[in-house]
Amino acid sequence: MNTTNAKPGGTKPNKLTGLGRGLGALLQDSENRQAKPSPYESISTMTEIGLEQIETNPFQPRTRFDEEALNELADSIRVQGIIQPITVRQLGKDHYQLISGERRLQASKLIGMLHIPAYVRTANDQQMLEMALIENIQRENLNSIEIALSYQRLITECSLKQEELGERVGKNRTTVNNYIRLLKLPPVIQASLRDTRISMGHARAIINIDNPDVQIKLFNKIIEEDWSVRKVEEAVRNLSMVDEAVPARKITLPKQEMRSLQFKLSSMFGTKVMIKADDKHTGEIKIPFTSQEDLDRILNVLNYSA
Repeated sequence: MNTTNAKPGGTKPNKLTGLGRGLGALLQDSENRQAKPSPYESISTMTEIGLEQIETNPFQPRTRFDEEALNELADSIRVQGIIQPITVRQLGKDHYQLISGERRLQASKLIGMLHIPAYVRTANDQQMLEMALIENIQRENLNSIEIALSYQRLITECSLKQEELGERVGKNRTTVNNYIRLLKLPPVIQASLRDTRISMGHARAIINIDNPDVQIKLFNKIIEEDWSVRKVEEAVRNLSMVDEAVPARKITLPKQEMRSLQFKLSSMFGTKVMIKADDKHTGEIKIPFTSQEDLDRILNVLNYSA
């Protein structure tokens, strides 16, 4: 639909069609996922709304937009029109508030459009925040820290459990937890991950080290010597990850193999796994958890069902 030829004047939205799809059908990646039932009231109509009638979303999780990318989107809209309508909620007569589609709205303003196609839905403030965060995660080219912060906000501000969050964004709990764990890294490492100086792979290896000072030393090596992810993983495996309380003579597996196994299990479960073994071929594997939800996540990795 090309809206660049929309007639100016007239502030009353013009109904175009009736829809019954939920948030999942609007915000998911249509190429990779099927629509899931929405926890919100379904959309009833799609309308054309004057841009001057729409105020920005106060819950917008992104505050910075790439100017070059915005201009490219504006050029695309000039040629192709708005392919994916924005989503708004109605605050009053001829007064709307943006829920999702900030870039499309700003790009439309850049090329002087007067009206824009929009889905109108009912939503309270918490639903506004949740929809904005989910749309942002699925539609924008976010870095790992931005995704992690969005996940954390959905959990703390929208009272979602990791399993519910995973369903909303189409990710399993392990993936969600791996992102959230990044927020435990020292600020300097988080900033470098945000600025793409290191990758998610680098960070996921570093997070398996408990000592922040050691984490930073390893991070400096990565930056100074341009280490690959594989080299970082090898360096982490080479660090002593075996419980110091266990004498070396009691370890039946070679120390290097034990470290490697412990590293792999820690990565798998998203928490530091501890292994103890003695010369009688007995021992234990400890997988710590901090809450019922964390335990459920670990059981899910084990494919355990009661």
